[in-house]
Amino acid sequence: MALEIERKFLLKNDSWKEDHSGTIYRQGYIGGQKGVTVRVRIAGDHGFLTIKGPTEGIGRLEFEYQIPTRDADEMLSKLCQESIIEKTRYKIGFAQKTWEIDIFHGVNQGLILAEIELDHEDQQFEKPPWLGQEVTGDKRYFNSYLARHPYSTW
Repeated sequence: MALEIERKFLLKNDSWKEDHSGTIYRQGYIGGQKGVTVRVRIAGDHGFLTIKGPTEGIGRLEFEYQIPTRDADEMLSKLCQESIIEKTRYKIGFAQKTWEIDIFHGVNQGLILAEIELDHEDQQFEKPPWLGQEVTGDKRYFNSYLARHPYSTW
């Protein structure tokens, strides 16, 4: 069983973005039962199918499988609901941790989020100087929510 424990933050500036290159992501959601999300994603040249369980605290079950990119592209165009999430993801190292910073495009343009994956809910970590307000518990910042309620409509 895989458990995803992550915390999400807004950013207060872009001082993290020196000479880092990012990966383009496209992802969408296929209908699921309440609290369960089924995500199709293309990250660079790789396709993935991910199933996530309901959030409990800041953790949830997560199962991710690589699938052929051609299949992922067809699922995105024919099976996914609402809008497709488009973003560029940067992986930034800070204090022996990897931060994922997502710059959203399209209908979510203007939103930038940083997240960190942890080993347990109480794990301590050093916060980078560019980190802003924590939004971990705010469901509006879940990608599955953004697909149904784009940032541009808030």
